[in-house]
Amino acid sequence: MSKQKFTELVSQRLEYFDDGTVFGMSDFADITDSKTLHMILKRLSEDGKVAKVLRGVYMKPRYSKLLGENIPPRIADIAEALAQSFGWTIIPTGATALNMLGLSTQVPANYEFLSDGPYKTYEYDGTAIVFKHTNKNTELTQVSKKSALIIQALKALGKDEIDKSVIRKIADSLSKEEKAIMIQETKHCTSWVYEKIKMICEEAIYE
Repeated sequence: MSKQKFTELVSQRLEYFDDGTVFGMSDFADITDSKTLHMILKRLSEDGKVAKVLRGVYMKPRYSKLLGENIPPRIADIAEALAQSFGWTIIPTGATALNMLGLSTQVPANYEFLSDGPYKTYEYDGTAIVFKHTNKNTELTQVSKKSALIIQALKALGKDEIDKSVIRKIADSLSKEEKAIMIQETKHCTSWVYEKIKMICEEAIYE
């Protein structure tokens, strides 16, 4: 198959991506080899059809008429694209988890993620994206992403800093079905974390 045909296949797949989608080369690995794909994406980047974010990570541009320029990618989307490329499972932790749940308005200086992959740090536009290896699969790969995010946010706050307003805010962000799932899949968490999760899920259980 010719390079032109491979380019057409990549371009066709890109049409299904929403503007602003961040993706890795692995999203097109079934089309052609990495060397050819790199050349295709480089050409599409030069044509303005994709924007290079990091090595092996790209974005389908999203233009803001209000700002008069393309909107930059979200750090969390870059992290997910990197993780997908390497086959890692990741979850935001610390201040990153609090920010993503709306429990903190402070933008993290570094975006930190727990990962079942190796320790790695990347930098985008002056912001560090840090992947921290963990062996605690019960809190990473054996629960849903929403449950894992809430576990990390609770740990970041600490037992004594979780008051009724925090419990209410998290509870209001979850559907009844999400609460029912979370109360079942987090039973093996740290005991005090599970107690807080039971408080969050109480309405779904007893209403």
